[in-house]
Amino acid sequence: MKKVSQLTLSVQLPDDETFASFQSESNQLVVQQLQHYLEHISESAPEHNKKVHSLYLFGLMGVGKSHLLHASCVYADTLGATSLCLSFSELTQLSVDVLEGLENIDLVCLDDIQLIAGNIEWQQAVFDLYNRMIEQNKCLIITGDQSVAELKITLPDLVSRLSWGLTEQLKPLTDKEKSFALQYRAQQRGLFISDDVASFLINRLSRDMTSLLAALEQLDQASIREQRRITIPFVKDILFN
Repeated sequence: MKKVSQLTLSVQLPDDETFASFQSESNQLVVQQLQHYLEHISESAPEHNKKVHSLYLFGLMGVGKSHLLHASCVYADTLGATSLCLSFSELTQLSVDVLEGLENIDLVCLDDIQLIAGNIEWQQAVFDLYNRMIEQNKCLIITGDQSVAELKITLPDLVSRLSWGLTEQLKPLTDKEKSFALQYRAQQRGLFISDDVASFLINRLSRDMTSLLAALEQLDQASIREQRRITIPFVKDILFN
């Protein structure tokens, strides 16, 4: 895992959030577009100055935007590039000065830009960072919960910049995709979850993947502690009692 020590932020990447673990057939074209975009990350010579410098990724909460930002950083690492992933949920608690110097990083990912819709100081700081990233021929991926036109960003220049690059929309996962994703992530932990257990979790818990994966973490710990398989009775004992 990569960590940037000079920032007092939670910038440690999850081990299991990669492109491979993003199990959504309906969003595979988005994954492919991200990979294609990142494959040009090291193109810093003048002859490549026409490359696309930014990608805006949007979708509802829980569709996997943060996962794909983390996966993009992992992928950048395999390409020998430096990367950093930050969330506006933390950034807005700090001074805008935290963005200074980030243009020296090959890939910068900024999550949940809708959180600065009412903050003109942060909007100006992101606009300035965007310009510096372009000048240095670096890559920028930004996520939001709505399209650029619906973000309620009030700085026209930033709206313009967000519209310059590629734009991709993530579709909500189907129940089948959520089940497959749960089972895949469980398998990565050395666990087995049957179709019935996965379906039970999806139907009884909040249906977003963040909540489902938090439940999987809880079940994993309980399974280790009690040396029991993850069955529906076990799930009921741990999560609903």
